[in-house]
Order: sequence, then structure tokens, then C-alpha cells
Amino acid sequence: MTKLISILIILVVAWVGWKTYTYWEGIRGEKAAAEKSSVISNPQQLEGLPPQLEASLQAAERAGAATLKNWLDTYGKMVRDPRLAWIELDYCVMVARDKPAEAKGVFATVKKRTPNSSPVHPRVKQLEKTYE
Repeated sequence: MTKLISILIILVVAWVGWKTYTYWEGIRGEKAAAEKSSVISNPQQLEGLPPQLEASLQAAERAGAATLKNWLDTYGKMVRDPRLAWIELDYCVMVARDKPAEAKGVFATVKKRTPNSSPVHPRVKQLEKTYE
């Protein structure tokens, strides 16, 4: 009888161990998927920029910080978040060396209006130590 109880205990312990392992693997998989989905590999996929402005934005980004600032002043009202926030963060990075106070001001504005659920939030967190 004691052998039967011992075998039963071993089976229950093995079953609990297996269930714990599969639960832990599921949690790890979900966490990895969430981290992958939060990283934006292509900001052009963000919504908020009218398609007709895409070419002019790319040209402004290639031309430098001053041109991008002019582009934002001209077309910024037509662009919505989250793409607007991404573009403004690009501008912060471009202008940080020459005008750090302006970069900090733009960053503070973007941070204030970017909720935790935004796809831009991970980038805001990444740049936070630099601009605060």
C-alpha cells in the first residue's frame, strides 16, 4: 500500500511540476510578444500622417533639423499622434546638439501628450534620461 501511495505522490508532484512549467513558458512567451510588438521597426506604419505628405517629410528629414522644423511648422497641424510624436522625437534627436533647450522643450511636450498605451511610449521612455 505504501508503494502505491508513493507512486501516486510522485505522479502528483510531476503533474504539478509540468503544469507550473507550461504556465511559466506561456508567461515568458506573452512577455516576449509584448516587447516585440511595442518596438516600432518602421515608423511609416504609424497612423496620423496623410499619404500626400510622406514624400515631403522624408525630404525634410534628409535635409536636416532646420528643414524638419519648417516642415513641422507648415504641416504639423495636419499630422496627428502617434506619427506626429514620432516626427517630433526625430526632431529632438536632430537638434539636441545645437539647441539642447529647444530639444528638451519639444520632448517635454511630446511626453506630456503621449499616454502609456501609445506605440511611441517605448521611444519616449528610451529618450527620457537624455532630455530631462
